[in-house]
Amino acid sequence: MKNLYSIQTRCAWAGEKDPIMIDYHDTEWGVPEHDDDKLFAKLILDGAQAGLSWLTILRKREGYEKAFHNFNAEKIARYGKRDFDRLMNDAGIVRNKLKIESAIANAKAYLALKERGESFDEFLWKFVDGKTIVNKWNASKHVPASTKESEAMSKALKAEGFRFVGPTIIYAFMQAVGMVNDHTTDCFRYEECLKHSKNSAK
Repeated sequence: MKNLYSIQTRCAWAGEKDPIMIDYHDTEWGVPEHDDDKLFAKLILDGAQAGLSWLTILRKREGYEKAFHNFNAEKIARYGKRDFDRLMNDAGIVRNKLKIESAIANAKAYLALKERGESFDEFLWKFVDGKTIVNKWNASKHVPASTKESEAMSKALKAEGFRFVGPTIIYAFMQAVGMVNDHTTDCFRYEECLKHSKNSAK
């Protein structure tokens, strides 16, 4: 019996790689996300990816959920030296001092934004006018590393105190949470994400 993974045409980066990567591509990547806490969690993971492959982070995602109290911002914001030392010794995550410090700082920035009554969802999605930017790339090599929208979002996040939110990291984040549809036009998920985008447009 032919493997189901080999039947579908996918974006080149998903290809015939690890099943974890394929499942992520097929079920999550490019689907519009509007839940504040899930957006926060994804931002932490994308920051952790800097300089690494996304597959590395996917393989450690459960470790991150456990280590960071399921990305509970209120708990993360209260982390002190004991928690920092615990994280630096946790093989289930990327043990990088700056990335761990940024996760704690980002939790504080996220809570500060919410405490003034602003939705994280609205704060982020305003950079794409509340709806998915639909691109029509015929090959992954044409997809940009950053855009004017990711540059503007990066600048705004930094002004709020967020870290590890450069334009390239933010564009990867935007792709993942469906702010842009960067599935290539031959990918079976391209049309499916178009439907998701229309249903979630604000």
